[in-house]
Amino acid sequence: MINFVSAEEAVSIIKSGDRIFGHGSACTPNLLYNELANQSSRLKDVEMVSITQQGNVEIAKPQYKDSFYINSLFTSAPVREAVNSENGDYVPIFLSEIPILFKNGILPIDVALITVSPPDAHGYCTLGTSVDVARSAIDTAKRIIAIVNPKMPRTHGDGMIHINRIEKLVWNEEELLTINYSEKVGEEEMKIGRNVAELIDDKATIQMGIGTIPDAVLQCLHNHKDLGVHTEMLSDGVIDLMINDVVNNKYKGTHANRTITSFCFGTRRLYDFVDDNPAVAFMDVQHVNFPINIMKNKKMHAINSAIEIDLTGQVCADSIGTYQFSGIGGQMDFMRGAALSEGGKPIMALSSRTKKGVPRIVPFLKQGAGVVTTRGHIHYVVTEFGTAYLYGKNLRQRAHALIEISHPDDREMLDKAAFERFR
Repeated sequence: MINFVSAEEAVSIIKSGDRIFGHGSACTPNLLYNELANQSSRLKDVEMVSITQQGNVEIAKPQYKDSFYINSLFTSAPVREAVNSENGDYVPIFLSEIPILFKNGILPIDVALITVSPPDAHGYCTLGTSVDVARSAIDTAKRIIAIVNPKMPRTHGDGMIHINRIEKLVWNEEELLTINYSEKVGEEEMKIGRNVAELIDDKATIQMGIGTIPDAVLQCLHNHKDLGVHTEMLSDGVIDLMINDVVNNKYKGTHANRTITSFCFGTRRLYDFVDDNPAVAFMDVQHVNFPINIMKNKKMHAINSAIEIDLTGQVCADSIGTYQFSGIGGQMDFMRGAALSEGGKPIMALSSRTKKGVPRIVPFLKQGAGVVTTRGHIHYVVTEFGTAYLYGKNLRQRAHALIEISHPDDREMLDKAAFERFR
């Protein structure tokens, strides 16, 4: 007989000074966060560590700053204000190395808050849509509180956890958090998608980052053949590619015949697709994002995006100046892994300007901006105006190639900046 308790009783085991781990993406345990906010008067200096939080993260709001501190390992919208205030901060780290922080006691976890699928006949739940860093968090946490949600898909891979390992269980049947990237894809993104698709070879293994541009790329791959997927994040765009045998994983160098990911975030259709689907494996991010494992795939093509790139090829993907916007994530894990792969292609895809008309190809990164992909790691850069290949090019050649794919209205400014810098 499974003993379910209220959220109030479950979080009562959390005490002042604890470090809690919060499950991410569609698994974000907002029910438990809401109850923690209700109990904030008894709590002080509780630290929350997490990646990609979604929904209404109540404890990240300013009124709870004396009770909860948000120490983000990858900053997403619900915690962005807290991270950029006295109520939080950001830890720069490769996604593949976050499990090391937990395992080596650098960030020991007192209580893990997770969302799981219901137990099977053997008593095993799964971490559902987000195995990523949650695997190492639950392996090292002193105590575990779980929301059991029948709408959470049961996924294959590394996400199993026996119900007896969970100290407090809370039943909750609310809908999972969703996002539909395809609704946000416009003509500009489709132009970028078509340009990237031209670089992708048949029999390649691909990785996609998060957002509208990666989704646009997936929409442009339906005439390709025998693709594989080894990625940290999976979105809806891969569903029809798998159904139509465009993605069949036959020619991968590792985990053949299976799509490999560490988490997924998308629509209900995606969650239904991965539910009990043996063709998709959700694995520990320390394994998925380890560059040596990535490079084992021949023709590994990594597709990522950026906030801005300077004329020498330095890529900022985690901040807008000093304002922490997201995180290092897995970009460098995959850019390096793809570069080391036989026939691999590390691809940086971005629009030439922001929606507000701000140039993304710039003479210099903004003061305080973080360099996520260095100019030593950059190979292909793609915008809606074409493709620049920077590998092996000197600084002047790089500047020229990037100016050619910049927004036409920015080229005079960039030409002048390049001349003043390089003469």
